[in-house]
Amino acid sequence: MNEKNSYLENLVKGAIEKIKEMVDVQTIIGEPVVAPNGTVIVPVSKVSIGFGSGGSDLPTKNAKDLFGGGVGGGVTISPVAFIVIAADGSVKLLQLTVNAPKENAALALVPDIVEKITSMIGKDKNKEESSKEETYE
Repeated sequence: MNEKNSYLENLVKGAIEKIKEMVDVQTIIGEPVVAPNGTVIVPVSKVSIGFGSGGSDLPTKNAKDLFGGGVGGGVTISPVAFIVIAADGSVKLLQLTVNAPKENAALALVPDIVEKITSMIGKDKNKEESSKEETYE
């Protein structure tokens, strides 16, 4: 790898590391907040990242001065919803926008999926308990 590529590579690596510091999983699915009544509220955000880099050889007599380059990027973080888990175990998704984009459709299914799984687990426990009662009678 020549020295010019190394300059550009270092610029890109530096920019990516800074973006990693700003955005992590906790940015998208935030830290749960527990209310005094036992309700858990989990913030959900949309993260958009734009990134670009470039370099050029410049005519000069000194080989070390032949490189010019730059890196730019931007991050947008927008809250889109809150997952609310009540003390009784019921789950609701509260979207912040009325006409939410289709990307949020999967988020909208989360409460239904959780309720179905919870009810299935409850049914299995009820079946086990009733079968134990029948064998003892």
